[in-house]
Amino acid sequence: MKDFLQNISRYPRYLISITLGIFFALFERFKPLFSNRLSAIAVMGILVGAVLFLIFTLRAMLGLNPVY
Repeated sequence: MKDFLQNISRYPRYLISITLGIFFALFERFKPLFSNRLSAIAVMGILVGAVLFLIFTLRAMLGLNPVY
C-alpha cells in the first residue's frame, strides 16, 4: 500500500513539470517576436484575445453569466 500511495503522489509533480515544460517551450519559440515593439504588441493582443475568447465561451457554455 505504501508503494501505491508513493506512486500516486508522483502524478501532481509530473503534471506540473509537463505543464511548465510546455510553457517554457512556447515562450522560447515566441521570444524573438518580443524584440520588435510592434510584433510584441501584436502577440500580446492575440494572447489576450485568446484568453478572453476562452473565458466568454466557457461562461456561455456553462450558463454562468448570460452573454448578450
